[in-house]
Amino acid sequence: MHNIQEKLLGLINNKNISGMSLREIGSEIGISSAQQIRHHLYQLEKKGFIRIDTKNKEIIKTPKKSADGMFMSLPIVGSANCGPAEIFADERIEGYLKVSPKMVPHGSRLFVLRASGNSMNKATIKNKSIEDGDFVVVDANKNSAESGDYVVSVIDGSANIKKFVVDRQNERIVLKSESTQNYLPIFIHEDDYYLINGKVVDVIKK
Repeated sequence: MHNIQEKLLGLINNKNISGMSLREIGSEIGISSAQQIRHHLYQLEKKGFIRIDTKNKEIIKTPKKSADGMFMSLPIVGSANCGPAEIFADERIEGYLKVSPKMVPHGSRLFVLRASGNSMNKATIKNKSIEDGDFVVVDANKNSAESGDYVVSVIDGSANIKKFVVDRQNERIVLKSESTQNYLPIFIHEDDYYLINGKVVDVIKK
């Protein structure tokens, strides 16, 4: 795959680019040519990675079917730390994880992260914990959260997997670990700039 297409997929995984001009999309990935962006977007559509709705000016990420049509291929876009936010939020696609279409919620924009660390090894997501090396399936369409959700956050440019808890009494968000070990929570004031990249919807054990 061309490196521009990889950058575009990484951008689409983490940001809604619908309604953006070709030049605006290009500026996000360091490409100044609108023609190049148009060409590579159409190439991605031909390959089945995205769907371009010209009428509504939408660009939608679609899980890619494998050749036999029996599996879907979800992009692996790097790692996320389950402890302190130390691993940089790298958007580069490393490969694709084949899963059953039954695991892909309709209308979702899914990507996969490798979990690093064991601070979420007591979490319960579809009766599965998140252990070091597991694949965490994230729905990028769900970039807001309710208290109790498990989310992928970006803190100081680093990806982090935690339980999202709203502490109304103290006007703050608490990102909690659920682990057999003792990890301190991360506290975020409600007025702080804070980005949720998606909600964890499944775990595929290593």
